[in-house]
Amino acid sequence: MGYIRFVKEEIALIKERDPAIKSAKEVFLYPSFKAIMKYRIAHKLYLRKHYFLARWISQRAARKTGIEIHPGATIGKGLFIDHGHGVIIGETAILGDNITLYQGVTLGGTGKEKGKRHPTVGDNVMISAGAKVLGSFTVGANSKIGAGSVVLSEVPPNSTVVGVPGRVVKRDNKKVPSEDLDQVHLPDPVRTDLLRLQRENEVLKEEMGRILDRISELENK
Repeated sequence: MGYIRFVKEEIALIKERDPAIKSAKEVFLYPSFKAIMKYRIAHKLYLRKHYFLARWISQRAARKTGIEIHPGATIGKGLFIDHGHGVIIGETAILGDNITLYQGVTLGGTGKEKGKRHPTVGDNVMISAGAKVLGSFTVGANSKIGAGSVVLSEVPPNSTVVGVPGRVVKRDNKKVPSEDLDQVHLPDPVRTDLLRLQRENEVLKEEMGRILDRISELENK
């Protein structure tokens, strides 16, 4: 019964978050479905201290799906990994409910910590393609991590993070709903700064031109 319930939940989840699915049978083709199913089995073995068997299952799943989930990770309900190739979830990572990860996401450590080495990700978080979240801090609930970002420090709830290193560029009290999976229309602080500098440069050039014209007028008198 547990397996049937899991399949039904995954079908509903994928239909909600991936418009490409056309039939319930397709869920069995999704790497996300296969990787999470194997993780659930491996995690139970890991909790019972059958470490070798747990890792054996997880590594076989990684080779088949391109998604590497350590059996020691703690994962809530409603995790969806879209495409998923190159996704890595470390041993001490803790994931809440209704999280969406895209291809190339790493929830890893910095190599310096002991004990809790990997991030804790709150409910309803979306982490876009290629983003790296490294360290034993928390990504607050209802937050978005932009594509290619490298996050190295705490993220408050209801935040949008972009850049390398990642920085919060939007924070308010509005909940980011789990169905809002827009990876594109996020703030770009680097572009904003460049445009501001460009405008300031144009103003300075105009001012310098006026000064030079005035100097030339004075010299010709």
